[in-house]
Amino acid sequence: MPAFILAIDQGTTGTTALLVDRELAVKGKETVDFPQHYPKPSWVEHDLEEIWSSVLHAIDRLLNKTGVSPKDVSAIGITNQRETTALWLRDEQGTPVGKAIVWQDRRTADFCATLKSKGLEKKIQKRTGLLLDPYFSATKIHWRFKNDSGLNALARSGKLCFGTIDSYLLYRMSGEHKTDVSNASRTLLMDLKTCEWDEDLLKLFKVPQNILPEICPSAVLYGKTKNFGSLPDGIPITGIAGDQQAALFGQACFEKGSAKCTYGTGAFALVNTGTTPVFSKHGMLTTVSWKLKDKVTYGLEGSAFIAGAAVQWLKEGLGLLSASQEVEELALSVSDSAGVLFVPALSGMGAPHWIPGATGLLTGLTRGTSPAHIARATLEGVAFQVNELLAAMKMDSQRKLSPLKVDGGASENSFLMQFQADLSQVPVIRSQVIETTALGAALQAGLGIGFWSDLEEITKKWKTDKTFKPQMSAKERKEKIQKWDKAIKALKVLV
Repeated sequence: MPAFILAIDQGTTGTTALLVDRELAVKGKETVDFPQHYPKPSWVEHDLEEIWSSVLHAIDRLLNKTGVSPKDVSAIGITNQRETTALWLRDEQGTPVGKAIVWQDRRTADFCATLKSKGLEKKIQKRTGLLLDPYFSATKIHWRFKNDSGLNALARSGKLCFGTIDSYLLYRMSGEHKTDVSNASRTLLMDLKTCEWDEDLLKLFKVPQNILPEICPSAVLYGKTKNFGSLPDGIPITGIAGDQQAALFGQACFEKGSAKCTYGTGAFALVNTGTTPVFSKHGMLTTVSWKLKDKVTYGLEGSAFIAGAAVQWLKEGLGLLSASQEVEELALSVSDSAGVLFVPALSGMGAPHWIPGATGLLTGLTRGTSPAHIARATLEGVAFQVNELLAAMKMDSQRKLSPLKVDGGASENSFLMQFQADLSQVPVIRSQVIETTALGAALQAGLGIGFWSDLEEITKKWKTDKTFKPQMSAKERKEKIQKWDKAIKALKVLV
């Protein structure tokens, strides 16, 4: 059997291609960024052709850099930014129909408010595990059809496809129109218990059923490559997962109660709740983590929309950094934030508050405030958000938090990881493979072709980089959380 699994991690700001061998070692990775489009305030769009180009270039660079022959690729796994809503034609090229509406986009906030006012949120949450928020795909599809009169005709003729980014990539790679259960669970259109499209929800959001992809388990044959860049035809595509579920899998969080947090553009905490969905009373989302054969594993998830993006804002918006990697050194150049506190609600607030109209809040500024204090407060603000997610999960699951496994680009920031351990009072375990999202897609693809025999083999091969243990006193922790809670109350007054 060929020696590597190729994982494609199509993220919000770039695409990463990664090669993994049987020992879970990364042979190489390459990332290609692509443009973000902001046509109006609170609108975020992606050009699907630019995404496709980033995928092709990332794979070509990876193979050229590593010297790995395309013939040595056993299978392909796909993981992706979730909820981002794409429409394309059912033709040979998968011609895009307009730009994709990104998960961060808030244009459907008023529509969500209208549905809430009709008392529909509890019914929808019971069916899907999700809340009514612009975050999810269904309201974006509804907006596209409402604002483009030609889409209904295309749908009636059978020429239109909808999908999250995994579906679009799969279509371009193989001609197949499918999605996996984890991505489908993030659309507001799938019944959590049956793992099938829900007719009542399709009617509510006026989504034609014939534009939807087929929902599949996580590690099965989705299709085989056909005219896919420099890769030969016939490579099996055997794993697909939404990015956060892929990261949970890549962290080997296979046991009930095990948890991870991915620090990327946003921060996403997810805990394995086993084979029964747990419905949150504290603002968390219930989601499908994966489905292996006929066994569905569920999870509780909390999403903070801004994490690494806050550091990007320091760099691009405020000009405090020439490179994002400088933020840790700048933050450590002062002993504390000198009373500065930052709530990084730059794209609304997700769990547990769910305030679409929220904006960032920076408090405690004085004449003595320096860029270092703001940098430190920004990193601390990310950790405060994650701490709220973990606290809510603890209440929902009614059990102690297990050690928190962490991954994503911002997890390389040791100051942030130590502050997270201090604030949340749990050991924080950083994976040896930071690209755990891509690793999860590779693992599922490998399981789909027998590259790895089972979850036990994967668990034995999984490796830790570093563990951060809580050090902060209970008194200091309490004081910091009280200040954060006051800032959140002030923010709510301002919305």
